[in-house]
Amino acid sequence: MELLSYARSGVDLVRAESVKARIARVVEGTFGPDVLRPLGLFGGFFAAPGSNGSLALVATIDSVGTKVLLAATLGRHYGIGVDLVHHSANDLLACGAQPLFFLDYFAAARLEENILEELVRGMTDACRALGCALIGGETAQLPGIYHAGTYDLAGCMVGVVSTDRIIDGRQIAVGDLVLGLPSSGLHTNGYTLARACLGLTGEREHDQQILAEIPAWTQHSLGDLLLEPHRCYYPLLHPWLDHPGLHGLAHITGGGLVENIARIIPRGRRVEIDATTWAVPPLFLELQQRGRVPLSEMYRVFNMGVGFVVIGEAQFIQALRQSTGEGWIIGQVCEGDTPRVSLRLGTDSDVVLTSGS
Repeated sequence: MELLSYARSGVDLVRAESVKARIARVVEGTFGPDVLRPLGLFGGFFAAPGSNGSLALVATIDSVGTKVLLAATLGRHYGIGVDLVHHSANDLLACGAQPLFFLDYFAAARLEENILEELVRGMTDACRALGCALIGGETAQLPGIYHAGTYDLAGCMVGVVSTDRIIDGRQIAVGDLVLGLPSSGLHTNGYTLARACLGLTGEREHDQQILAEIPAWTQHSLGDLLLEPHRCYYPLLHPWLDHPGLHGLAHITGGGLVENIARIIPRGRRVEIDATTWAVPPLFLELQQRGRVPLSEMYRVFNMGVGFVVIGEAQFIQALRQSTGEGWIIGQVCEGDTPRVSLRLGTDSDVVLTSGS
């Protein structure tokens, strides 16, 4: 039996990165002096009009991905709205920005009022908790594109940060420590591979039976575990954003630890991560076993229990960890250019994943 991978299940990350690299040159042709940072960070930076250069607007846009298929199978949509807002807020947080407002895009073959209302309740509750206004959106009915019973949900969030407090990794220094904060589950990435691991086919009754299973290591069903909302790290880290010892933040989404940390590491620095420094949650191991997925592929696709990363001076990291009572010191910053990030899996074969040239 051939081993499962993200590409085999339908998502080719390598090809996606290649395409994005090619179109980046075209996109950057639109940049003027008010664009404050290059592409590739967790948000786009634009000088706030009327602020005399003291403030930057930060924008991010994303979707919930194929997690919506599980929500549709189980008829539970509130958490998907929460997912979208939390994912967006985490991206802004990684830039040091405070959320200001949010817009959503909902598309389906036809409008199911109860589904949309449930999604909006999730989004508004999550926005309200963040002090972020949901100021509008778009609802599209596209029967020629979407199958009946499914939908797509995307959102754009805009935040603000003082230009002298932008967090983009430039201050990352040799000797800095890397703190990994626990995720609440898969968050909103890797669900195409997760569905393949579980043998979900899209046939409602078949998939409901599988998602109702309760693994021996938990009292929760697979459906409950997979629909656990994306954790928001803004309340935890917001009080620390002005600390001079904070040098970098990374939201661990598609591409896992290696690719997302690499986005913020400056030249002349490299990060070494040790995967044996935290215990991978059983849900990821369950998926790996069921799908016979190579361990290296798991770390390239999923967050593996680390949903957000903080990089900073050792004294700051220790103070943050002691104050919040959360996280593991999972790595350190060293001198060097390549690879930008290396992750040692600690397996018998001593596999090391790398990213960045």
